[in-house]
Amino acid sequence: MYYYLIALFVIFLDQLTKWLIEHKMYLGESIPVIDNVLYITSHRNQGAAWGILQGQMWLFYVITIVVIIGIVYYLQKAAKGKWLLGVSLALMLGGAIGNFIDRVIRKEVVDFIHTFIFSYNFPVFNIADSALCIGVILLMIQMLLEERSSKEKAYGKNGTHRS
Repeated sequence: MYYYLIALFVIFLDQLTKWLIEHKMYLGESIPVIDNVLYITSHRNQGAAWGILQGQMWLFYVITIVVIIGIVYYLQKAAKGKWLLGVSLALMLGGAIGNFIDRVIRKEVVDFIHTFIFSYNFPVFNIADSALCIGVILLMIQMLLEERSSKEKAYGKNGTHRS
């Protein structure tokens, strides 16, 4: 249940910030937060990350529905007693639904977080994208921890095989 609350919080925060950007800024407007590092920029995207697959909404609908079903399945089956896995899946669920809402209602995704990392003009993104990325990173950490745990059980903590 807690994991679904995390997902709902991500969806709420994502949709609130997108609504504010839509209603308080004009398209293309950019507000510096930290010069040459972080800006709030009103941007729209009809594709996926980095603007790929522009205008392929039907593909995003199908993929997102499959992903949401898969995440809910794993939340129900695999996350019990594994808080890191549950949090990672909850963040991914919230992010997937947040951008799905945009695609269904707005027919485009509202992006607004604009960063320059080591002078690289990173593509503009949003809260849902952030939640998805953080969720994937946490999932990778969970997988590494599980792999390490299974190797320790099989070979002991010193890494040698038990006979």
